[in-house]
Formats: sequence, structure tokens, C-alpha cells
Amino acid sequence: MTRGPVLIDLEGTKAAQPDMAPAVPDVPQGAAMQQVAAIAARRPSRLARWFWSVTIALTGFVVSLAAWDYINTLLARSPILGGIATALVALLLAVLAIIALRELAAFGRLRKLDQIQHQAQAALLSHDLKQARGVIASLEKLYSNRDDTAWGRAELTSRRDEVLDADGLLGLAETTLLTPLDARVQREVEAAARQVATVTAIVPIALADLFTALTANLRMIRRIAEIYGGRAGTLGSWRLTRTVLTHLVATGAVAVGDDLISSVAGGGVLSKVSRRFGEGVINGALTARVGVAAIEVCRPLPFHAARKPSVSGLVSRAMSGLFNRGA
Repeated sequence: MTRGPVLIDLEGTKAAQPDMAPAVPDVPQGAAMQQVAAIAARRPSRLARWFWSVTIALTGFVVSLAAWDYINTLLARSPILGGIATALVALLLAVLAIIALRELAAFGRLRKLDQIQHQAQAALLSHDLKQARGVIASLEKLYSNRDDTAWGRAELTSRRDEVLDADGLLGLAETTLLTPLDARVQREVEAAARQVATVTAIVPIALADLFTALTANLRMIRRIAEIYGGRAGTLGSWRLTRTVLTHLVATGAVAVGDDLISSVAGGGVLSKVSRRFGEGVINGALTARVGVAAIEVCRPLPFHAARKPSVSGLVSRAMSGLFNRGA
């Protein structure tokens, strides 16, 4: 029996209509946090740096010259008023000098944290017990005036002679000194993520989420540095923020991926219920990513014996805290 061609009747079927296909779900991308990262990590051009440097120098020169002429004229007209103006200017200069010294001290504290971290990493790689003991001495000096580390320092002092390897000694320092600080830092990250998520989801005002994300991340990074012993000033906080966000942008950690969306209770499902709510959760998750990066930058010891906090865990606790408060 020979097989011939088979005829299939398509008259009863409907032709495909692409315009009737369901729309692709719009997954939230955390636009506010990505804009914050781009703003903070953007390096100004050399021409822009020259422009602002010359502008600030010229403004300072003009203001100084005007103040000098004003005080001389006032002294010639009324010595008493001229003396008062001179005293006020001197007081202002003294306050500016104190602020500058505080900023320099803040940079020094951040540099000290960075040095301890690099020494600890070198000790772990080389398994050098002598270098590890030097790191422990630096840590004890760093936290010597802090009451919240008194128990950890006492425990470390009583047990460090029993440990005869670099890995174990640095691990002991992590569990005794840094574990309580890690818990405080994680609460700061959760609070910042909760704030950014709430404002993004609830406040419909344009740029409100961007402003909230920027201020919340600046405050969070500054608090993380303070808890770990690197209390930063205004310039130090901005420089630290740029360092953290530049690292995130360079590694692509600010981009929203499927792993992040699925780790925060399903961003795609949330966006179907409410796009603003889904956007808020993603912005909160990206804030948690910034917090984890800030922890790695500011923590005096790299994560070795302790486990690095996960973004999904931080966001889950932050969101559960939000819902519990609203209940």
C-alpha cells in the first residue's frame, strides 16, 4: 500500500493574532537605587574638577577680600565694632579648623580599618601566627575605649594564648569581638531597606524614592562605619559611599537579576499585585546589597569564621518587620 500526501483541513482554526497576545509582565527594576548608584559612583571629568576647584578658590578669595576690607573700614569708623567683627571672624576660622581636623581624623579612622583588614587577609593567606597576633593587638587598641566591646575584649584576652594558629586566633576575635557588632550592623541594614521599600511603595511623589534611597544609604553606610569603629565625617561618609557603590557598579551587583527577584518573595508576582510595591521591594533588596558591600568594606576582619549576611535573609527580616509593625 502506497502512502500519498496527507491533506489537513485548517478552515476551522483561527489564525494567530500577535496583537492579541498577553503583554510581557513588567518586572520592577529598582530604578531609584540604580540611579543612586550611578550618581554616587560617577567619576567627574578632569575639566569639571578644574572648574569646581577654580570656582571654590575664586569664591573664597573674593569673600576673604571683602571681609578684610569690611573689617578695616569698620575699625576705622568704630574700633569697638571692628574688634567685635574681628573676634567673630577669628571664631569662625577656629571652628572651620576644628571641622577640618575632625574630617582628617575621620579619614584616619577609615584608613586604620582598611589597614587592619588587609593585615588580617595577609595573615589568613600566609597562616602567620605572629602577624595574626599583631592584628589582634590592633583590634584591642581600636576598641579599647568602647564599653560595648568590654566583654568581647576580656574573653579574647583570656583565651587567645590557648590558640596557636592564625586561623583560629582570628576566628576567635570574630566570634568574641565582632559578632555583637555584626548583629547591630545587620539591624541597621534591615532598617534602611525597610525605609526605602516603604517610601517607594507608598509615596507617589516624583523623586521621593530617589531622595529617600540616597539619604537612607548615606545614613546606613555612615552608621555601619561608626559601629565598626570608623566614625566618618561628612567628606569621609561621601567618599566611603562612593567606594562602596563604585564597587557594586563595577561588579554589576546593582543590576537586578532573576536571582535577586526570586530571593525577595518573587518580585514578578509582587509587581502583578502592585507595581509600586514590587518596585519598593526591589529597591529595598538593592539597599541590602549596598549594606552587605559596606559591611565588607568597613569590617576590620574579613568574614572567615562567621558567615557573611545574605541579601535574601536581610530583606526577609526587613519585610517581616514592616508587616509586623503594620499588623
